[in-house]
Amino acid sequence: MYETHEDHVWLQSLLDRSYRRAGEHLRSITTPARRISAVDLCDLLPGVQILEVATVTADGRPRVAPVDGLFFRGHFYFGSSRTSLRYRHLRARPQVSAAHTRGEEISVVVHGTARLFSLLDPDRQEFRDYCHEVYLPRYGEGWADFARGDDIFYAVIEPELMFTFRMDQPRLT
Repeated sequence: MYETHEDHVWLQSLLDRSYRRAGEHLRSITTPARRISAVDLCDLLPGVQILEVATVTADGRPRVAPVDGLFFRGHFYFGSSRTSLRYRHLRARPQVSAAHTRGEEISVVVHGTARLFSLLDPDRQEFRDYCHEVYLPRYGEGWADFARGDDIFYAVIEPELMFTFRMDQPRLT
């Protein structure tokens, strides 16, 4: 919906580069027929998608938890509280891994760097509009007040690698 032709081209290039860097085992599962194209991926991920985001503690222990994820212009975004451990981890160590899965049918995995921002940042107007489009019908104006609060932060994952998988469609006999 918001993705441009340039977004699709950039995302497809990322998906192709990532696939070339994948190990033999991953490529044996995510065969070319099972990969999701950039255009299809954008169509598959409108609105809120549960995203499992992994951060790392100061002593190197991984921590993963679900967040409301939004896929917007080829990037995963999420929000949380500035009082959360996740926020402290991301400020100190912004490298993240995240996954969105739907049973055995669809999987999207991204590894990259989380860039933190406020929804009120002037250069985030387009993303803010998308958030309003997604959240206001679901939660009403109370969401807008919540999102403007000092406690809330958002992050965009700048991807280094992204892998997609879609299970083959069952064949009818």
